[in-house]
Parts: sequence; C-alpha cells; structure tokens
Amino acid sequence: MANLNPSLLLFLSLNLLHLFHTVFARGGERDSGFVDITYAASGRHLSEETHFQKLNKLAHGYMTNSDLEKAIKAFHGRCGRISRIYSIGKSVLGVPLWVMEISNNPGREEAKPAFKFIGNVHGDEPVGRELLLLLSNWLCDNYMKDPLATLIVDNVHLHILPTMNPDGFSLRKRGNANNIDLNRDFPDQFFPMNDDLNERQPETKAIMRWLKEIHFTASASLHGGALVANYPWDGTDDRSKSYYACPDDETFKYMAKLYSGSHFNMSQSSEFEEGITNGAQWYPIYGGMQDWNYIFADCFELTLEISDNKWPPANELRMIWQHNKRSMLHLVASIVKSGVHGRIFSSDCGEPLPASVAIKDINYTVKASERLADYHRLLAPGHQYEVIATMAGYKTRRTIITMKEEAVTLDFILEPDTHFLPNQCSSKSKSKSKSSLNILELLPKSQLEVSLTLVVVLGFLFFLMKRKAIINHFKLRKSQQQRRVSAV
Repeated sequence: MANLNPSLLLFLSLNLLHLFHTVFARGGERDSGFVDITYAASGRHLSEETHFQKLNKLAHGYMTNSDLEKAIKAFHGRCGRISRIYSIGKSVLGVPLWVMEISNNPGREEAKPAFKFIGNVHGDEPVGRELLLLLSNWLCDNYMKDPLATLIVDNVHLHILPTMNPDGFSLRKRGNANNIDLNRDFPDQFFPMNDDLNERQPETKAIMRWLKEIHFTASASLHGGALVANYPWDGTDDRSKSYYACPDDETFKYMAKLYSGSHFNMSQSSEFEEGITNGAQWYPIYGGMQDWNYIFADCFELTLEISDNKWPPANELRMIWQHNKRSMLHLVASIVKSGVHGRIFSSDCGEPLPASVAIKDINYTVKASERLADYHRLLAPGHQYEVIATMAGYKTRRTIITMKEEAVTLDFILEPDTHFLPNQCSSKSKSKSKSSLNILELLPKSQLEVSLTLVVVLGFLFFLMKRKAIINHFKLRKSQQQRRVSAV
C-alpha cells in the first residue's frame, strides 16, 4: 500500500466518497473534529493536511468569502430597486454575515409573509452559497418578465443568507472557527443543551437575534451529502431512531413533497420515499436549527439536502442549480399560494391586534405581527380547518375554512370582552382622531399622501362654504334692517 501512487489514492477517495454520504449528510457528523468522519467510516484515515488539500482543490471555481461579499454588493448595485443588503452579525473570525432582501418594497414593514434561505451552515457544504447567488440574480433578471419571479418579488419579503459559516468554508471544515457544529448549537426541546448564552456561538446568536427582529413564515437551510427534503421533528424524546411527528406533520410533508416533486430527480429516490424524510426517522439530531425555528420562532423550516456530493466540482454547479431552481422558486411562492392569511382588528376602534391564531386539533399557534396584525398560517390543502383567533381582553372568534389548492384570505374582527377588560379601546386609542391617524399610518406612502391631500382640500372647501354662509347671513340681516327702516 505504501507504494501506491498518491494520485491513485486521491482518485479512489473522490470516487468512492459518494457511497457513504447517506449516513453522514444533514449535519451527520457526531463530533466536531476536523477530519471528515466519512473517511473514518470507510477505512480511509486521511490526515488533516491531506483532507484540507483535497477540499482546497475542490474549492477551485467556488467564490471565496471575499468574492461572495463582492457578488452580494454587485447584485444590490444592479438590482437596488428590488433589494437591500444588511448584516446580521459577524462570524468568530469577524466575517460579516450578509443578507440580501428581495422585495418590491425592501426594508418596509408590510402585511406580507417573509421567507428566508440559509446556505453553508456547514463549512464543507458550500453548494448552497453558490445556488443562493444564482437564485438572487435570476429573480433580478426575470422580475416583471417571468410570472413566478414577479409573484415572489411583489408578494413576499425574501431574505437570503448565502453563508452562515464563512469561517468553516475558508478553513475547509464542517464546524465554525471554534470547531462547533452550528447545526447542534441551538436550544433543544427534548434535552437541556445549548442553554448557556455565553457558550453559544456568534453565528448562532446572530440567527436567533435575526428571528426576533423579523417574523418569518417559512424557511429552508441548504445542505449537501444527500438528495432529500427533511422535515421535523429532527429528534425524539428517547433518542430512538423512529418517525416522530410534529403537530404540523401534514403541512411539513406537503412542503417537502412540493420541493421534491419540483426537483429534477429528488422524488425518484430509491432510498427516501417520494424524496422526503422525517428527520428523526432518518437519524435523530439535537440542538438543530430546524426544530428551533418551528418551536421558538413560528417559522416552518425544512432542511434541504440538495446534492449527493457535499463538495462537487465547480463545473457541476450550474447543473445542480438547474435541478433545484424550480423547487426553490415553488417553495417560496407556496407561502402566498397556499395557507390562510389575513389581519386582525378590534371592532370598537379599528386597532390592529397582535392576536394568536390556532387551528383546532393542531397543537400549535402563530402570532399576528405587532404593528400590522397580519398573520400567515401554512396549512396542507385538501382539508377542512377551524381557524381560531384569540387575544386577552377580546372574545374568541372561530371560522371554518376548506383549503383547496389556493390560499384563503380570512380577516378577523374581535369584540372586546367588557367583563374581562372594560374600555379596551380607550386604553389603546385616546380619541377617534388617534385611531384615524393609526389607520392612516397603515396606508402605503402614496395612499397616505393622497389621503392627506384630500383632507387639506376638503378642509379648504369647508372653510369657503362656512365663509360664504357667514357673508350671506350678514347680508340677510342688513337687508332685513333696511326693510324695517323703510316701513317706519
């Protein structure tokens, strides 16, 4: 063996690696070591140096972190009317975590659902960062030309974080610069872990802050090493490897099948039926980002394995993009083309109410936004649902809807529960004028300008009419006085 050509060993490593991907995808490494455990599993114990050199060769043709930042800024420079860029924080080594927002009103709070894509969670799974730049530029090039691109830009606030782990990418390893697997660094529902804020990684903290600032309806993180759409739960309460359904199991299966069915060949998988899997049934993980999104942020997240090879040659990226493009677009569009959407108001003063929305027999609630009171509840089509809106101090409202293949719009007007909290309107709005002002604030800027102009014009007309009435009144009195003088 010692006399074998090193080039032959590298060739065998590259061509046999795919045989082991199914066990070790989706963040499959059980430790945070530098050496890729897939080599250990196959009996190929590569040194750190050899492993780094191998990935360094594969990285040829991929954007560096510096290239990626330039590409993000170039995208915004080219597509500034439908985009903005911002950073949610920095990595361990100080690399900014850049986000691109794509919308016809970027940066403005609207009664629209928001979706996020996150790529490169694991440093050695870089395909997602490349595909997300291709997606962004495709939307820019096809807005107002392609119906799907136009629907997304006009009706969704799409946020794209191409790399969550830029340090791991540059170091050619799975974990971040502290050797921590970021997809094991979130608080877990089953076991006490990652609860110490001081020990949490800066990249993880940035994601958690981000979701406090923006209410995302749905999300997907992009991984490599398999070809499957993974959905919650990712773990079980007894650490067993078995199907463990979350309350919205039907909706998640619908989302996963939508992605898989729109993909070039994901749904034809011989390993995963219809190209989808419950995470815990595939293999359980704990401290994952997917389950945390659903539990703590009201966000329906999928984990998408988008390429069998974790780090394919760069000349395959365009093909992988073509295989995933329709899936990515249809998944984003689904948050406006399906589910139930609406706003919630108070009946007594018209104030938006940040109420909670639940579905009977599904143990999960979503909350309407604080200022606009819009809610976006994803549901699997083909069923009848009882939608329930609740808020302290108001009477509960219930409505039955039938979900077909299109979205349902359902607004709620809640009546104050005077026995529970009397004079609720006055506590929110001191006068009708304050309520009217709040309603004006909800209008888009153009409508607000028109409304204010109408107020000014109507006020001026009222002044003229009042002035004319006063003048006529005095003329009449003068005429009457003149008649009395003549009569005398």
